[in-house]
Amino acid sequence: MVNNHLQDTTTLYNGVKMPWLGLGVFKVEEGPELVNAVKFAIKHGYRSIDTAAIYGNEEGVGRAIIEGIREAGITREDLFVTSKVWNSDLGYEETLKAYEISLQKLGLDYIDLYLIHWPVEGKYKEAWRALETLYKEGRVKAIGVSNFQVHHLENLMTNAEIKPMINQVEYHPRLTQEEVRTFCKEHGIQLEAWSPLMQGQLLDQPIIQDIANKYNKSTAQVILRWDLQNGVVTIPKSTKEHRIIENADLFDFELTKAEMDQLNKLNQNLRVGPDPDNFDF
Repeated sequence: MVNNHLQDTTTLYNGVKMPWLGLGVFKVEEGPELVNAVKFAIKHGYRSIDTAAIYGNEEGVGRAIIEGIREAGITREDLFVTSKVWNSDLGYEETLKAYEISLQKLGLDYIDLYLIHWPVEGKYKEAWRALETLYKEGRVKAIGVSNFQVHHLENLMTNAEIKPMINQVEYHPRLTQEEVRTFCKEHGIQLEAWSPLMQGQLLDQPIIQDIANKYNKSTAQVILRWDLQNGVVTIPKSTKEHRIIENADLFDFELTKAEMDQLNKLNQNLRVGPDPDNFDF
């Protein structure tokens, strides 16, 4: 997997193009910092923005998108916007309503990718039926899930008319999710990484540091490059302009197979976020 440009895209199985790299805004509160981060990203060439209902920042993201588009001289169609339905809104009617609320807060006519945020037992199938309705009606360009393990995907797909186009999971060198990654690859589901930098816990890892020194790159850049070469879409979060620029500066080097293997071997099945098989929210 060789990516040469920030705006390179992967083609989802339904033909929709999604940028390999985007900006995540988890835990960024409403306000100038959020608006500026999204606008910085658009200004510096990012074309994918990822938010969620539970983040409580869709209004700011929407405002920044509208201003950022105007200032960058691009169109809404140039951007790929993701949001997610929260656990308390899982259910057929509830999910349809949640989508309308997200759309209203964002101030957009459509969302490119809409995801079920967590696989709440007994609820996600009805929510998925709602996502299928939104997709069939042309209200969203693509639909998918987040934090689904293989058994969740298998269970969903026994009844689904449309299989997920995306599965967004915690993914970094300490949690390589090989089983999920293999399953998604076999079924044409694009894997996407949240918390790709393990919330900063990997930035002084010696093996990654050695590789970074070789290429005159940061450890963050090496990890994000590893994502891309593994065929995984990635959405690092930052609010600082210099970091947003740095996180996208991944296209002038390529990790060798040996280096990719070194990073893959760092796996310890270690999570910084909740376990999809054991959460209570």
